[in-house]
Amino acid sequence: MGAARARTKAVKPLRVLVLMHKDLVPPPDPAAAPEKERERWQCELDILGALKKLGHEARALGVQSDLGVIREAIEEWKPDIAFNLLEEFDGVAVYDQHVVSFLELMRKPYTGCNPRGMTLARDKALTKQILAWHRIRVPGFMVFPVGRKVVPSRRLPYPLIVKSVSEEASLGIAQASIVHDDAKLKERVEFVHAQLRTDAIAEQYIEGRELYVALLGNRRVTSFPVWEMFFASLPSATEPIATARMKWDKKYQQKIGLTTAAAKDLPPALELAILRTCRRTWRALGLSGYARLDLRLTADGQVHVIEANPNPNLEAAEDFAASAKAAGLAYPKLIQRILKLGLDWHPEWPA
Repeated sequence: MGAARARTKAVKPLRVLVLMHKDLVPPPDPAAAPEKERERWQCELDILGALKKLGHEARALGVQSDLGVIREAIEEWKPDIAFNLLEEFDGVAVYDQHVVSFLELMRKPYTGCNPRGMTLARDKALTKQILAWHRIRVPGFMVFPVGRKVVPSRRLPYPLIVKSVSEEASLGIAQASIVHDDAKLKERVEFVHAQLRTDAIAEQYIEGRELYVALLGNRRVTSFPVWEMFFASLPSATEPIATARMKWDKKYQQKIGLTTAAAKDLPPALELAILRTCRRTWRALGLSGYARLDLRLTADGQVHVIEANPNPNLEAAEDFAASAKAAGLAYPKLIQRILKLGLDWHPEWPA
């Protein structure tokens, strides 16, 4: 205990500007907030608390649609690094990569993924094209752009799962996302177009185990133990997929017995193959900082990369932090590692 305390004290104090959506800035007295409200900004609260525990001076900055507030905070407060928790900008999911580009133009170190890696990984179709070129197994897929007629492909057998090509956090994913015929495909693609206002991607539905792998690093990457989603009492005729309801409705999670934990009964050779695939994916997409890969493992041992998620949820109780803890990296140390990776990342700034 004394040694751990000494190591914490030895960390050089930093000024950390924590960028978050303006609606997710924790209130002055978080304990007084209702539990439902607290769930929305628990990640932001956890990170601010970890930074304080590490001895850093952290300042929360709410951001929505104005880059000027970031410039002003950087010029006035002169932080050592920006801790990027933004998942959108001006209501557009893929615009978060532009905020990171702005930080690079300001020559300000930041945590998380670089803009190029975010651009490649945020587009689920582009991700699959790149990975397929590198001979990394991915589901077959087809993209349906907004405003165009839905024409099914005979080369893509059912069942398919229909998603937004760019939205994350399971937004728009439900049991109805799995389709078995042309009529249901058309219906779900039109739903994505109308409700999410993005192109839709239909990809082969891979039956099997739902796996996650957390990764940390820059040009050299560390992988944490393979994680798995378990369902203790999933209703009949319900597919084991991470729908928006399963991911965010805690009461429903309890009802179906949804948990995540270290994957069980993976042969050592298969686990090594999974981690090797994840590191190859990291390099192929040019990721940095930290990311989570979503995979499917079929009954015959084939691993499919479903998607890559730069800058995933860092809440202390969520999968990324839990898998890091299983590897011996406690939450404050994880946050410190992420800070160090941000300080060590060198964008192509002119001399």
